[in-house]
Amino acid sequence: MYEEVSIEQKKYLHKLKTKKRLIIVLQIFLLISIFVVWEVLTRLNLIDPFIFSSPSRMVNTFLRLSKDGSLFVHVWTTLWETMVGFLLGTVFGIIIAIILWLSETCSKVLEPYLVVMNALPKIALGPVFIVWMGAGSVAIITITIAVSLIVTVLEVYTGFLETDAEKIRLVQSFDASKKQILTKVVLPSSFPVIMNALKVNVGLSWVGVIVGEFLVSKAGLGYLIVYGGQVFQLDLVMTSVVVLAVLAAFMYFGVQTLGKWISKKY
Repeated sequence: MYEEVSIEQKKYLHKLKTKKRLIIVLQIFLLISIFVVWEVLTRLNLIDPFIFSSPSRMVNTFLRLSKDGSLFVHVWTTLWETMVGFLLGTVFGIIIAIILWLSETCSKVLEPYLVVMNALPKIALGPVFIVWMGAGSVAIITITIAVSLIVTVLEVYTGFLETDAEKIRLVQSFDASKKQILTKVVLPSSFPVIMNALKVNVGLSWVGVIVGEFLVSKAGLGYLIVYGGQVFQLDLVMTSVVVLAVLAAFMYFGVQTLGKWISKKY
């Protein structure tokens, strides 16, 4: 009987692995197909390569920028601004959510302000931050924090409130303090919510940085996109967008991998 179960388990695991490999192959095939069709359409002049660019022209632009070293400068500028904004937005957001959970009065007082700030298009504050902090990386990082902070606060705080009430009552029966309830019950239970907030923040952080670079920057992928649009170099624009997409994807999968590692570790 045990051998039959073991064989069935092996078959099931093999089926899962095969399905995962198939999905990865199909994803890669779809991506390659998009670029191949894009290239073919431009070579047949079914779409204008000047307006839509083409994969081959993007590769040439990428190699040219890499050769003179300017690509690394622009990528590094955008990457470090995004990482700083992401980390600060996430840390501050979790800290504020903890404060709101610890103080019900503070939560009720700030709730309407958080709702209004969440509804407010934070991009509209970009020019204000630039006037306050100058035309530089500090203003761009501040815009990034503004974009991601409120979302993090609301999402993490909601996760805290949805913690199993029975678990909280159980530790309260042992005279656990508010701090102990937070560290032993609420935070561990809310770990999936916090990781989800991190994943959302990845996208929001890139949006904040690129918008900031649209408004004021002398370097970065956002700067390249704006410059390419102004001088009608669509090859430069599309190359910058693809590089941006690759970096954002790596950052997202990095956060996802970190979450899985922490889950297995603890």
